[in-house]
Amino acid sequence: MSKPTSIRNFCIIAHIDHGKSTLADRLMEITGTLQKREMQSQTLDQMDLERERGITIKLTPVRMEWKWVELNLIDTPGHVDFQYEVSRSLASVEWAILVVDATQGIEAQTLSNVYLAMENDLTIIPVLNKIDLPSSDVERVSEEVMNLLGCTRDEIIPVSAKTGENVETILDAVLERIPEPRKLSVASELLPFESDQNQVWVTKALIFDSQYDPYKGVVVYLKLFSGEIKKWDKLEFINTGAKIECLEVGCFRPKYTPREALYEGEIGYVVTGLKSIVEARVGDTVFAGPTESKNAIKGFKKITPYIYAGIFPVETDEYPKMKDAMEKLMLNDSSLVAEHEASPALGYWFRCGFLGLLHLDIVKERLWREYDMDVIITSPQVTYKLLIGGDKVALYPRARGELVEFGGRECTYLYISNPEDVPKPGTYIHIEEPIAKVEMITPNEYIGNLMGLAQERRWVFKNQTNLDANRVILHYEIPMSELVGDYYDDLKSLSSGYASLHYEPIRFKQDDIVKMDIRVAGDIVEAFSMMAHRGRTRYLGGKICEKLKENIPKAQFAIAIQAVVGVDVVAREDLSALRKDVTAKLYGGDITRKRKLLEKQKEGKKKMKQFGRVSIPSETFVNILKK
Repeated sequence: MSKPTSIRNFCIIAHIDHGKSTLADRLMEITGTLQKREMQSQTLDQMDLERERGITIKLTPVRMEWKWVELNLIDTPGHVDFQYEVSRSLASVEWAILVVDATQGIEAQTLSNVYLAMENDLTIIPVLNKIDLPSSDVERVSEEVMNLLGCTRDEIIPVSAKTGENVETILDAVLERIPEPRKLSVASELLPFESDQNQVWVTKALIFDSQYDPYKGVVVYLKLFSGEIKKWDKLEFINTGAKIECLEVGCFRPKYTPREALYEGEIGYVVTGLKSIVEARVGDTVFAGPTESKNAIKGFKKITPYIYAGIFPVETDEYPKMKDAMEKLMLNDSSLVAEHEASPALGYWFRCGFLGLLHLDIVKERLWREYDMDVIITSPQVTYKLLIGGDKVALYPRARGELVEFGGRECTYLYISNPEDVPKPGTYIHIEEPIAKVEMITPNEYIGNLMGLAQERRWVFKNQTNLDANRVILHYEIPMSELVGDYYDDLKSLSSGYASLHYEPIRFKQDDIVKMDIRVAGDIVEAFSMMAHRGRTRYLGGKICEKLKENIPKAQFAIAIQAVVGVDVVAREDLSALRKDVTAKLYGGDITRKRKLLEKQKEGKKKMKQFGRVSIPSETFVNILKK
């Protein structure tokens, strides 16, 4: 295949369920990339889980041709938990199609994606989808889009991705409005050697995704900014230092399609032959050329997990199987972070970092579907900053540290995501919790409900802006710990499903944060330990104690279930003893005989309570820890 004369690279961004994947289907159908008999609903959503839930989880590239111009499309997720996938896509393209549902209008994630696109200096083409539905309001939603982007009504393209109405206009607008791919100012110049006949191009490409294929090994998805890549070319990864020989190069249609070469400005893949995805990190730069030009391309922001949780196998002897499953899953999910841990109560497990609760749920579902692993997930926790004196750093060898000056002396901030790593009160100066900037879009009639919910969760009101006559944007700052529970469910319930939410961590703030432990018969159950604001411990501890009382089987002695902060008991439930009728064998006789047997039983229960231990079944952990 010869070098293309004209290229356009773009992605589709939108709020969840606004029709991105359906629009991608119509674009592939109209351009002849796939025949109608090859199409299925949400063709680019390749996982069964994506189709069943109707959401996009992984970004997916595809190459199309329209009027002899090469079009490289990246379909992106819409949920806030997969914004990392969106940021990787935006760093690899020059423009974006912003899809807005004509029946719902602008949502919270729409705003977030627009801000991301503007940060990457992308051209945005606004598209109104679902105009075929009776409930669509093109005029109202067009006004919202114009206010957001500052565009004119003529620049907005109304379409129906389901029926294909007016979709060709999008392709024509791409050719008219969008420039060619931008080039690297240094890498796009010819670099002279000793002789003019030996002039060479510098090859540089940005890795925006990588996958592990069981037959091909590690396959990197890249955007080629300069030069060209052919089969058997020798390349180097600038950050990891790994060196490879290209076993195969090609493009996506949408499956792997081998080509003779990838040229400047194109999006494609390279089969590296590597066996570990660690050597081909997302965001790295693939390079070939003179050493003086060996500098990395500015990529997208580094991944930062927002919440952490422990993942345990239901059966402890299945840990080797779970370890293998986790390693394979991490190869195909670059936003998943996992570390090996060990617990006296639950054995070996993984401490995992996620981008949000949906991401956590998707990982759990994929472990079960793809690797037949049934797992237990602990209560999600966020990362806290703990300030200690510089002389005590050696006491915390596992924690990440950051030197600061506080109160005229050298101190260290430790980043803590595991409650078990928190030291005793008095050995540290204070704890800071992460704060997120939140935008909620809601119809006017639900403002009171959402403000009441925000007040319960320690939110700080900033301001509100009117999106239109019927909807408002509420701006808050909220502790991240209040978001990782059931807040999203409460938000949807109190707004009848109409409100949407977007959040972004912005800073840390000092507050009265404490570690809360759960004791069962005097023994601390590590899996239930959590960090919480002191004012919320009574409520949270009471909820956990109530659930444990319902799920722990009775023993021959009474069991005390307590939520404790230090030495203070903030909540308690008592599980009564399982009483055997020791007098059943008596037939008449003096009452003293019954009393004697009952006193003997009472003494036995006292001894059992003193020395007995409670064995908590694995099903109990599942019932308590499940979201």
